[in-house]
Amino acid sequence: MTENVTKNSRRASRGEAALSRDTIIDAAIALLDSSGENGLTFRALAAKLATGAGAIYWHVADKDALFTAASDVIVARTMGVSLPDATPQQHIQTLALAMFEAMDAHPWLGSALSRAPGQLPTIRILERLGQQVAALGVPGGQQWGAACTLLNYLLGVGGQNAANASIAQVQDLEREHFLQTMASTWSQLDAQEYPFTRSMAGKLREHDDRADFLAGIDLIVRGITASAQ
Repeated sequence: MTENVTKNSRRASRGEAALSRDTIIDAAIALLDSSGENGLTFRALAAKLATGAGAIYWHVADKDALFTAASDVIVARTMGVSLPDATPQQHIQTLALAMFEAMDAHPWLGSALSRAPGQLPTIRILERLGQQVAALGVPGGQQWGAACTLLNYLLGVGGQNAANASIAQVQDLEREHFLQTMASTWSQLDAQEYPFTRSMAGKLREHDDRADFLAGIDLIVRGITASAQ
């Protein structure tokens, strides 16, 4: 009896070791993309991997750790782009847009990053942005504020855009119809109390999320550059 238990334990250990952490994380990303954060459970993941939950726990402590690890894989892939001939401004724009598109493709990513402040996924983004802030010639004492401003804008706007897309998907809303409805509401606001918002109703109908995002990045970079002179 003892011998059989020992053999079974060794077999389970080999199975746990054979299932790699990368395989688990890739499966978690697929679940998150298809079913959202609520769809990521160890039971669903074990079923997808055709294994037991114990094999997953061998590599990942809990759901929060798995959520962060999945976000780190996406961020690492996104931040891994090489731009040898780009200027610091071009670097920042390219990296920021890449993260914006990553959050658009993986709507859960914004939530994951907001719940892991100071951890590796966010550090990867901050490091790449900070290097380019330094390359812009920003004095050392101003680099932290400049890099954090870029990071917070990137995560805030990118995350909100992804959240909007998720809401639209859940409610089965087409973007054009949604914007038309909102623009119609804005155009009927009181002209004295909401002059600016009412005047932007037409712009709302035709605006491009990526273009608006990059315009904000450009404004921040111009401010950073001007303050460094």
